Amino acid sequence: MTSALVTGSSRGIGRQIALALAAAGVRVAVHAGRDVAAAERVRDGLPGEGHVAVSGDVASPDRCADVLAAAVDGLDGLDVLVNNAGVFRAHPVDATDYPGWQQAWRSTVEVNLFGPANLTWLFVDHRRHRPGGPAGGRVVNVGSRGAYRGEPVTPAYGASKAALHAMTQSLAVALAPLGIVTAAVAPGFVQTEMARDVLDGPSGDAVRAQSPFGRVARADEVADVVTWLATAAPEWVSGTVVDVNGASYLR
Repeated sequence: MTSALVTGSSRGIGRQIALALAAAGVRVAVHAGRDVAAAERVRDGLPGEGHVAVSGDVASPDRCADVLAAAVDGLDGLDVLVNNAGVFRAHPVDATDYPGWQQAWRSTVEVNLFGPANLTWLFVDHRRHRPGGPAGGRVVNVGSRGAYRGEPVTPAYGASKAALHAMTQSLAVALAPLGIVTAAVAPGFVQTEMARDVLDGPSGDAVRAQSPFGRVARADEVADVVTWLATAAPEWVSGTVVDVNGASYLR
């Protein structure tokens, strides 16, 4: 049976990804940065059996190693890595002091880019040294429409997601000889806690109007695409960044 680690899966899009993967018959390691109880609640609500909860701050290289090891131990191996954990913090260039600007960039890149990079290295190392060799595997990264459209109030977020897309494509080439498929999704706004302040605020209607459907995505709509990439998609999708934005931004 296929097994997957989904980072940041105690809530939001990650929670829906864990649910969708479990419904597809995948054993899931539900990850939380700090709130272990939240990860355990999601784990306990997943369909199927054999799921585990793991925790650790993906901004820390050492904790990334702990998270990956706990997932491997708990699931008796790992076939899929979904890098979903991310942070989105406002830091407009004209309204943030210099120390705050530096901190916003540092903390965002550590979680949104360095975390996925470190976890991917650890995942590939696990696949390479497992009995029988790599035998394939999948990495799916949750990027963002903001990598292309721009994020004027959260520029570090947009930049980190653009770098994540670039990493996805570079590693798709590097990992193909190992049979490891690497792809990404680029959602627009999604109904999650992270986007609530924007969607419930004065600009919420304008955000919904960005899509010709007149709404933002549900988390399960993004999760369905991630699950397809992680399980059923042909390996020829490797290197693809799939837009999941309701035609709110076309490129």
